[in-house]
Amino acid sequence: MSLSNDTNLHPSTFVLLGIPGMEHLHVWIGIPFCSMYLVAVVGNVTILAVVRAERSLHEPMFLFLCMLSVTDLVLSTSTLPRMLCLFWFGAHDIAFDACLAQMFFIHSFTTMESGFFLAMAVDRYVAICDPLHHTTILTHARITIMGIIVVTRGVAFFSPHPILLKQLPYCRTRIIAHTYCEFMAVVKLACVDTGATTRYSLSVASIIGSCDAILIAVSYAFILRSVLRLPSREASFKALGTCGSHVCVILVFYSTAGFSIFTHRFGKNVPAHIHIFIANMYLLVPPFLNPIVYGVRTKKIREHVLRALMVKVS
Repeated sequence: MSLSNDTNLHPSTFVLLGIPGMEHLHVWIGIPFCSMYLVAVVGNVTILAVVRAERSLHEPMFLFLCMLSVTDLVLSTSTLPRMLCLFWFGAHDIAFDACLAQMFFIHSFTTMESGFFLAMAVDRYVAICDPLHHTTILTHARITIMGIIVVTRGVAFFSPHPILLKQLPYCRTRIIAHTYCEFMAVVKLACVDTGATTRYSLSVASIIGSCDAILIAVSYAFILRSVLRLPSREASFKALGTCGSHVCVILVFYSTAGFSIFTHRFGKNVPAHIHIFIANMYLLVPPFLNPIVYGVRTKKIREHVLRALMVKVS
């Protein structure tokens, strides 16, 4: 579809290119992506169902885990089904407003994911470093407030993104060299100077991500110090194994998200297919791994799931 010469008009649709240079592999790439999405949906829905059904699991750790599960479901569902349509059915067109909506969900819920990782790190810090006051410090009221702050932060800082892009004229091309509507990929299509808009987006993402990552690192440093002081070596190894798996998921999230952010700013020589492939990872891998690391590896949730399965079988 050709655009009008009037640069104040928006295109009715954008065209998602996918992963440039790997178009011939789109069908095969879609298979592991779909598998991860299915695991993410089943795993996170199971966590929500189990915690809702078992009042004994209405503890800070599991309440934060439910918030993280909802975030993962929204984040993966806002990207994966559309991405699979692109990979398997060649559905490259996406409506202008749908593109902006997808962008809002991706960026705001990615920020929420970061915030809930921080909230869970704080919960682990209090539970391990000050266990006697865990329930008095992290009351249900304070957990609710923390959840509201995380959600409000994500919405407040990233609501301007679609509003800003809605006001820009697009007269260059409709083609977005990406698998989804990322802010930086769309803003490059505008035919006016977008320096201030770009700086705002990169600054907000960098500052929020960096602050969360630093606070998480500090929390786990204190946790590690307390764990190493435990008198029982078996208890120390168990705590290290649990915290180690949590840290691995967090590292995957921040390393891939950070790579994507800083590639836009400094990585002009990074091949587009590598950048886009890694940019997909922070939307796919954490929602896939979180139910496994925080759910399957958590004894209480595992026991409740197995008990429910045995009752259904019998």
